[in-house]
Amino acid sequence: MAHEPSTAPPAFQEALRSLAQARTRRDIVLTETPAPGRIAPYAIAIDGELADATGRFVLLHDPAGQPAWDGTFRVIALVKAQVEAEIGTDDMWADVAWSWLADALDGLPHHGAGGTVTKTVSRSFGALAERPDEVMVEMRVSWTPEGADMEPHIIAWTELMAFSAGIPPAPEGVAVLHGRRA
Repeated sequence: MAHEPSTAPPAFQEALRSLAQARTRRDIVLTETPAPGRIAPYAIAIDGELADATGRFVLLHDPAGQPAWDGTFRVIALVKAQVEAEIGTDDMWADVAWSWLADALDGLPHHGAGGTVTKTVSRSFGALAERPDEVMVEMRVSWTPEGADMEPHIIAWTELMAFSAGIPPAPEGVAVLHGRRA
């Protein structure tokens, strides 16, 4: 964090508490990692890992606000996932992936969502020609939460990771069993 939590303003302390008590998917391993230090006076970063997806959730806080955020908080999130080879030929996939973010954020008090969806297809040739295409997708997104309760925002990010990895949503209290895709 850019500053110690004990010296952080009450709104950021509240945000940290809501992140600490967030009831996220049990199949995603979350780890706090060093946060960017020059973007905002207060920040926290959390990495996530799932079978075929990884990601990063960064919460920035500037008590004075930042015009580009139109608020005092900003979430910056990253999701990377290996997906089925068929997605490499699907021109509509990026639109579908963006709709997953819209669905995950639906009903959450936020504004200013934006981002990119990138798809990379790796095709092997020559002695490696027998290998199937490998398709990776990456979503870089951000939005401005309207308030300090970050639990629903990190839950939305973990759901986005799961959607990207092809893992369906799970009802509360139910663990989804899945294996690695071949």
